[in-house]
Amino acid sequence: MTSSPETSAAKSADPVDSLVLHATDNHVAWITLNRPEALNAITPDQRERLIQHLSHASCDPGVRAVVITATGRGFCAGADLRGGPPTGGPQAGERVAGDVARMIRLGAQRLIGAVLDCEKPVIAAVNGTAAGLGAHLALACDLVLAADSAKFIEVFVRRGLVPDGGGAYLLPRLIGPQRAKELMFFGDALTAADAARLGLVNRVVPADDLEKTARDWAERLATGPTRALALTKQLVNASLDTDRTTAFAAEAAAQEINMTTTDANEGVAAFTERRTPHYRGR
Repeated sequence: MTSSPETSAAKSADPVDSLVLHATDNHVAWITLNRPEALNAITPDQRERLIQHLSHASCDPGVRAVVITATGRGFCAGADLRGGPPTGGPQAGERVAGDVARMIRLGAQRLIGAVLDCEKPVIAAVNGTAAGLGAHLALACDLVLAADSAKFIEVFVRRGLVPDGGGAYLLPRLIGPQRAKELMFFGDALTAADAARLGLVNRVVPADDLEKTARDWAERLATGPTRALALTKQLVNASLDTDRTTAFAAEAAAQEINMTTTDANEGVAAFTERRTPHYRGR
């Protein structure tokens, strides 16, 4: 491993680095929420650091896959509502029209967008409860692994709130509008097994196997054709928002771009030569 999360945090003078651990191992960036005492509820500073790490992963040729996980018994309890308003946000009694919408656009939605737009495949390793924004953070990832003890909760209705952080965008695309409404209207906790049955989770594993499974999946992705995976991610994410003509044109354009990469040439050569391809991520 390039550096352990503990070593990375110890070297930094920024306290937020101890709350969002980061390390790169075998071309996999591990991003770990580390506020277990708060069930990893996300503060504004943590959110910005997550966005920063995802942005860096996109442009770093040494990173070819990303894992988002957490310490303790919770994956993420959502946005931290007890820490006061975000920096630059509205203060009590000073709210004006547009403040809340602006706060959501610049906050939760930017975080979910950073996951969806990351140019490397992103795996969520959900170790415990994922609620509200925490659930959406997991569901925005390309692949979702969950410990058998994990739960997913659309908690907004319990607080009298509208789902934000992309929930009303993500859930209907994953499980259809009626099941999405059921989860959002009632706010009931969904077990990992039920989440897998609905199609929200790729695989449920024993808690003790979660890190190993995430590592196996991420390292397999990290040896794949990185640019082809990025283009595939873009095509799939855009497909539900476009008509067939647009989707077919985007597919053809993506393949045109992909065929200029070293990995595409290696893949074709390996096929014709009947050998295993060796992808370099470019």
